[in-house]
Amino acid sequence: MSQARVLTERELRKVMLYCAVHPHSARNKCMLLMTHHAGLRVGEVAALRLADVVAGDGTIRAEVHLSRDQTKGNVGRTVLLPQKLRDELLAYLRARFANKDLIAVCYANAQRALFPTQKNPLRGFSANTLCQHFSQLYARAGVEGASSHSGRRFFLSSLADKGVAMHILMALAGHKNLSTTQRYISLNPNLMRAAVELI
Repeated sequence: MSQARVLTERELRKVMLYCAVHPHSARNKCMLLMTHHAGLRVGEVAALRLADVVAGDGTIRAEVHLSRDQTKGNVGRTVLLPQKLRDELLAYLRARFANKDLIAVCYANAQRALFPTQKNPLRGFSANTLCQHFSQLYARAGVEGASSHSGRRFFLSSLADKGVAMHILMALAGHKNLSTTQRYISLNPNLMRAAVELI
């Protein structure tokens, strides 16, 4: 079975532009960016609750602690959210709750899905339905070969291209084995050409 294709920055922008002009734009953009900018698995995105992401003071957490029930392998892990992703999440939640007080809203709805579906606002997507949803978003945006795993591969490949050490990538991905992390990383032909010029 072939691996999910790693999107280019341009293709990711294309998908974001597609989302921006279609229903549930803020939600869809945030779900995709959780995989592309934080490296979450699609099942982890589906399992997120408001309390996982919104702190008691109404701000977006910089670190999301996933329980063993929310992750793969029955082991909890911590996911780091970059500032621009936290900004997107805050904008999404303000739009979702019509600029109501996030502290009060999240206190009253702490266990609700962070990313609800139209049909199920309490539980939200299952991992399987979110996989299908991502595949549809990519296809409708005109990006072929992308799947729910493309975001995670984009996250790890982008960081590897920027010189982030492999042991840090492994920790960010929540992998136990270095070989697993290495399989996620796509080789960048431009970096390979630049490397041989170092000789």
